[in-house]
Amino acid sequence: MDRVRRVLVHVWRDGAPNRAHFIQVGTTRRSGGPSSSSCLFHVLLRVFQSITAHFSDGGDDVAVSCSLDKQHFIISRGDGGQTIPLKRPAFCPIKHLSVTEAAAIPLDIQQRGVDVGVAVLLQTANQRVLLTRRAKELRIFPNVWVPPGGHIEPDETLLDAGLRELQEETGLKMEPQEVCPQALGLWESVFPPMLSRGLPQRHHIVVYMLLQSSLTHLQLQAGLSPCPAEVSACLWADRQLVGAVVSAVDGEDGDVPVDGLPSSISVSQVSADGALTDSLLPPTVFVRRAPASGPDVERVSTGTKFALELWLRSLEAPDL
Repeated sequence: MDRVRRVLVHVWRDGAPNRAHFIQVGTTRRSGGPSSSSCLFHVLLRVFQSITAHFSDGGDDVAVSCSLDKQHFIISRGDGGQTIPLKRPAFCPIKHLSVTEAAAIPLDIQQRGVDVGVAVLLQTANQRVLLTRRAKELRIFPNVWVPPGGHIEPDETLLDAGLRELQEETGLKMEPQEVCPQALGLWESVFPPMLSRGLPQRHHIVVYMLLQSSLTHLQLQAGLSPCPAEVSACLWADRQLVGAVVSAVDGEDGDVPVDGLPSSISVSQVSADGALTDSLLPPTVFVRRAPASGPDVERVSTGTKFALELWLRSLEAPDL
């Protein structure tokens, strides 16, 4: 998409929305001096921040307010009013950037700003959600399991963008009146996801939207016609599998037990011509953690785990 037509993140600051930089620059105060001396000094150090850190004073999660105004996705502090969770992973590359590494990021990348994406958690009448495996040829997060989603076009609403991406990637055409939409949370995504795999190249805020359908997964399966250039497999995940997925917290150590899961998980593989064939994958694929170094593996993305955890909470919340 042309730069002029991209929807970008703006942060509310000094009474107005300001375009967010690819890397936010802040300062922190550090005190020093001999412990036996009363002559302490204070030094302001420059620090590099993500969007989340900007609003959370360096933390990894915070409640914020957000709105979409044409090509501006505006995030502000959640001081009163309706809020939504914003989160980044503990290993967010921007969080750990050194001055030298930040200076090495090419200028055209630094000037990109922060893009906005939307991802759709399509919930069926029998409480399953649709996940898709990104095609291995894709440059960003290949072979990783995510919900359908993508960019927002100018003049689209979040729901419009989510429904368009759902149709483009899976072939499922749904009308706004056929779904019950709910914004679950915002995820700050940086690619590559860890500094061990290279300097940041892309920076997004992903809006995870829950769309509730009145159809079962078997009824929706009949309408699946995935785009093979973007999707290599599809899965209708139930609550049991989702519970195991979110327990595999990226950045932590240890194996996740799969004793309570089936010995194999049924998925639909997508051929080069778009045809679907039934296939089985071991449950261990879905409880893999993001490797701290080396090449990535087939797994559920960290942001998707965040969204799935919010989905499970929504199922437990009483109806208002």
